[in-house]
Amino acid sequence: MSIEHEEPGHGDSPAAWTAVVLMLIGMAAGTVAFFMHQPMIVLACAGLVVVGPLVGFIMSKAGYGVNGPKYVAKAHN
Repeated sequence: MSIEHEEPGHGDSPAAWTAVVLMLIGMAAGTVAFFMHQPMIVLACAGLVVVGPLVGFIMSKAGYGVNGPKYVAKAHN
């Protein structure tokens, strides 16, 4: 007996990609600033890491999430 269930989408949407890219940039730049002893830049980058998920959430609510009307799924080979 097999149970059919819908795949959750794995966050492959413009909203998810934007959130992840913002957080990656924040982490990378914050790491470099930490080693260069620039505490203000480290704090700014930490803020960018916090803003990333917020931007993803806002974009998801604006329709760019996996189930949003502005999202177009791509076929996987």
